[in-house]
Amino acid sequence: MSDYLVIVESPAKAKTIERYLGKKYKVKASMGHIRDLPRSQTGVDVEHNYEPKYITIRGKGPVLKDLKTAAKKAKKVYLAADPDREGEAIAWHLAHSLDVDIHSDCRVVFNEITKDAIKESFKHPRPINMDLVDSQQARRILDRLVGYNISPLLWKKVKKGLSAGRVQSVAVRLIIDRENDIKNFNPEEYWTITTDFEFGKEAFQAAFYGMGGKKLELSSESEVKEVLGKLKGEYIVSAVTKKERKRNPSPPFTTSSLQQEAARKLNFRAKKTMMLAQQLYEGIDLGKEGSVGLITYMRTDSTRISEVARSEAADYINENYGVEFARTEERKDKKQTNAQDAHEAVRPTSIFREPNSIKEFLSKDQLRLYKLIWERFVASQMASAILDTMSVDILNGDVTFRATGSKIKFPGFMKVYVEGTDDGQEEKENLLPDLKVGDNVKSTKIDPKQHFTQPPPRYTEARLVKTLEELGIGRPSTYAPTLDTIQKRGYVSLENKRFIPTELGEIVIELMLEFFPEILDVEFTAKLENNLDEIEDGKVEWVKIIDDFYKDFEVKLKVAEEEMEKVEIKDEYAGEDCENCGSPMVFKMGRYGKFMACSNFPDCRNTKPIVKEIGVKCPSCGEGNIIERKTKKKRTFYGCDRYPECDFISWDKPIERKCPKCEHILVERKLKKGLQVQCTNCDYKENAES
Repeated sequence: MSDYLVIVESPAKAKTIERYLGKKYKVKASMGHIRDLPRSQTGVDVEHNYEPKYITIRGKGPVLKDLKTAAKKAKKVYLAADPDREGEAIAWHLAHSLDVDIHSDCRVVFNEITKDAIKESFKHPRPINMDLVDSQQARRILDRLVGYNISPLLWKKVKKGLSAGRVQSVAVRLIIDRENDIKNFNPEEYWTITTDFEFGKEAFQAAFYGMGGKKLELSSESEVKEVLGKLKGEYIVSAVTKKERKRNPSPPFTTSSLQQEAARKLNFRAKKTMMLAQQLYEGIDLGKEGSVGLITYMRTDSTRISEVARSEAADYINENYGVEFARTEERKDKKQTNAQDAHEAVRPTSIFREPNSIKEFLSKDQLRLYKLIWERFVASQMASAILDTMSVDILNGDVTFRATGSKIKFPGFMKVYVEGTDDGQEEKENLLPDLKVGDNVKSTKIDPKQHFTQPPPRYTEARLVKTLEELGIGRPSTYAPTLDTIQKRGYVSLENKRFIPTELGEIVIELMLEFFPEILDVEFTAKLENNLDEIEDGKVEWVKIIDDFYKDFEVKLKVAEEEMEKVEIKDEYAGEDCENCGSPMVFKMGRYGKFMACSNFPDCRNTKPIVKEIGVKCPSCGEGNIIERKTKKKRTFYGCDRYPECDFISWDKPIERKCPKCEHILVERKLKKGLQVQCTNCDYKENAES
């Protein structure tokens, strides 16, 4: 019999921790929450201080029975769920179910699953923090009151299966507002004049800056012609400015910045990033070393790191890159105004555990994410990069052209890692000749170009997470599930990795704006988040926060039930008839996007995927046409429309022409540098444009 029982959420975490604690400890997993509000009813007694009604989650009976048996045999029970509000609530529910005194030293928390951290945490157990529990409970009750009251209303007035939530509704509204900004955008004309210059054997470019020593924007062709008409005689260097610029590394990851950077650099969805991070945190079997937690807790809004981690990083950098690459100065990383700063940043538990050294134990995606976290942390503890920058003004009469250039004088942190950008453009060196005031340069080409201002970009997952964080909407644990929910409900779709609102999403948000404007108000939602933080800090009672919200909400709910009109969403005709019964086919929205269905449903249940012909005959059977299709995960592939008679399939887009070398299929393949046409049989390649 074990003397002590430790309960965590997952088997992977249990396995890792049990190794560190020794034979006297038995570690078991609760598999997440064991109690929750019932699914079949609201489960909140609004007449009696919003008392929640908790029940054992369906299917968790055997787990709870096993934990109760183990708890009775143990001298002491330790509750070691994750170190956040959700984890505190899980511990509280477990304590209630297992008759553990919440005021006893039963709660153990740790930010990383390493031997030292685990051993240290068990030296300092504490009672369950009811402020944390109340904060989580208040969020759960708020979301239940909103969701379980508005959702049935939407079922009656719009269609079944809809849902409404505080954070998800604001996210959909942001996407719709951005789409409206794009639709209402009026492009404005502007022009640039780029000039190619030569100085000796060196070539460089400069752009029109202004006239008469003042900066000037060009908004029409007539203005461009006026500038070009003034260009006569020599081009003379009138000013040279040289500066040294320091570039600091990005801080270690928070939940939000991890999701953004994984989207930019690894093409990971937020849900996938968090799933992989959870695996790295809970523990990976490293062979002889056993199961080891590779990163610190991944739900955090802090960039803070421990002194031990900082010291280890300094030793590693000194040894592997040189003393000059180690961070010496103190930097103040920007802190979100609403950040709780409860946990450290996301970092490797040991900087000495290099990605390549554990490559064989990780899946491809686990390795890619771990490498990203490891490199970001190492870079954050390195010296700033030093760049030599140069600005040159070139004068022709009173027309000024300006060239800017830079070169890396000392790479510093850039030797390891440079943060990605939403447009994928990273800073590159641009060298200029060693010019001096009075030098003559030769113009070899003048290139005036017309441009138009572009509308704001649609939200990617990374941009939306960043915006939600900046507005104070949601918290680290809510971003990934929120993005997942709004897609599953059919309120938005992802096209080319960008969110586009659906008709259904626009209808739901329009109704909510009319009857529940506060739910969609960014400032109101952010204020509610701050109220939840104040509950956690013990500054306010959770019942008061719920009551202040619900009194007004209840009034609006009654008005909506009486005045909200039923909305009929008409089916969009697909332009073809059902081959089974002859009725028109219509477009329907399903879990994986649009599909075609017979309008004579339920008498006829014929459905078909939406296919897009690409104008190419099937190279395999010669009879069918190649069509573009999508997997359940929205990945595009190409196949024959005679499937299953013909099983031709290709991830790359086939083209009509055949390979000039071997007569096999040519396909368009997407590469980082653009599209390339390649043969599927031999080494023939050509640029897609040729």
